[in-house]
Amino acid sequence: MTTMSAPATPPALSRALYAITAAIILLHLATNGRYGFHRDELQFLSDAQHLDWGFVAYPPLTAFLEHISLGIFGINLVGLRLFSVLFQGAAILFTGLIARDLGGRQLAQAAAGLSVALSPLPLFQGTEFQYSSFDYFWWVLAAWGLVRLLRTDNPRWWLAVGAALGFGLLTKYSIVFYIAGILGALLLTSARKHFLSRWFWAGVGVAMLLFLPNLLWQIQHHFISYDFLQHIHVRDVGQGRADGFFGDQFRVCANLFAAPLWIAGLVASLRSPRYRMLAWMYLIPLALFVAAKGRGYYLAAAYPMLFAMGAVAAEHWLSRLSRLGRNAVAAVFFAGVTAIGVFACAVIVPLAPSGPLRDFALARNGDLREELGWDTLLQSVAGVRDTLSPQQQSHLGIVVGNYGERGAIDLFGPVYHLPPAITGTNSGWLNSYPHPEPTTLIILGVSDEDREAQFTGCRFAAQIPYPVSQNNEEAKYHPRIYVCGPPRLAWPELWKVAQSFG
Repeated sequence: MTTMSAPATPPALSRALYAITAAIILLHLATNGRYGFHRDELQFLSDAQHLDWGFVAYPPLTAFLEHISLGIFGINLVGLRLFSVLFQGAAILFTGLIARDLGGRQLAQAAAGLSVALSPLPLFQGTEFQYSSFDYFWWVLAAWGLVRLLRTDNPRWWLAVGAALGFGLLTKYSIVFYIAGILGALLLTSARKHFLSRWFWAGVGVAMLLFLPNLLWQIQHHFISYDFLQHIHVRDVGQGRADGFFGDQFRVCANLFAAPLWIAGLVASLRSPRYRMLAWMYLIPLALFVAAKGRGYYLAAAYPMLFAMGAVAAEHWLSRLSRLGRNAVAAVFFAGVTAIGVFACAVIVPLAPSGPLRDFALARNGDLREELGWDTLLQSVAGVRDTLSPQQQSHLGIVVGNYGERGAIDLFGPVYHLPPAITGTNSGWLNSYPHPEPTTLIILGVSDEDREAQFTGCRFAAQIPYPVSQNNEEAKYHPRIYVCGPPRLAWPELWKVAQSFG
């Protein structure tokens, strides 16, 4: 296909692509200060205060970036989410760059960029800082490096690909499925010649060198993250979180109206001798995630390269139509993608701090509901603390059951003069328990069975006054606060059995 040839000089980068990127960045900057921190964000912020080369639940890069943000912005929603917003903007821009390097001109670049910008998962990833926010970009960056390599036949691009994958390994371990896709794509196409290139192996070396500190951390901690991932996978499958995988490819991973574009990109990649690798880089992770019962959004970052390829193929097809026909088809496409994107924004992005639009989003978006209620929790814990005697307060500890509660108390607790949280969940277990050991404990988020089995003299102390409309995990499952005496086992013995994953 002529659109899949390697142009001697890539087309100019589209101004519309810049405008789309800037618009998404501004949208998130304008709205990210509403509501509060998501429980997952609180985990990253808590870990960001205890920097290491690894954490139980994930590699170190996300917590490291948030450590930088904390140092620059302090506890500020917009500032702490800035890196996530910039990475999502970069993912849009590099999707346009992929389209450009495939030979796409203004229309193709804008179509590919808008399709990514208004897809549900990328929109969500700009509203919070999660490892998936940064992981998405590394997939896109690696795809761009491979397109440059295939277009120019310059093997030095393996260094850039290796760097992207190395940073990806420091961000989210599921990128190994993408790496498997790249290696499988090499084997199944004429690009297998690169296995004999010293630049390919240099790229492998770059990736491994970047990943090495976390690998050594995993060895030192007996691959604790593997145990965590096994536990979480069993939980997700048992709770049905892996159901609907194929539906999520259309509803979550990509803008529904743009589905013909990425499907066209898959077909065009399969038909292109030069760029057939891209098709296998999608199909192999797809098959692996299906076989492993992965969650639907895990494959989201593979769609930008297909959008780019599909946009280039579509631009070539449109060139055969009359000017009126081209304009009509383009207008319908952009209008449809925008309509789906506006609806997705209304559900995903905190557009309004109050009123019907806020109610609309909260009724449909559980992640937004998880950003509510942390101030109420802290005020209630501080209120229980104030009922204790001075002697009890001087030997006080706060035991929590999940990482959101831990992050809220670690991050905001100093405002209420609360001690750091104690928890055996995820990296909280590695941080151990305080010294001297507390003898009076405020406990929340722990099941009745575990609380009574592990601690002495427990009594109900307070009901956290969450509004009924909050309807999130804390309000439904953890609204009660207890005061207990010391644990039934000595703290060192308790800690041997306190580890949990969540």
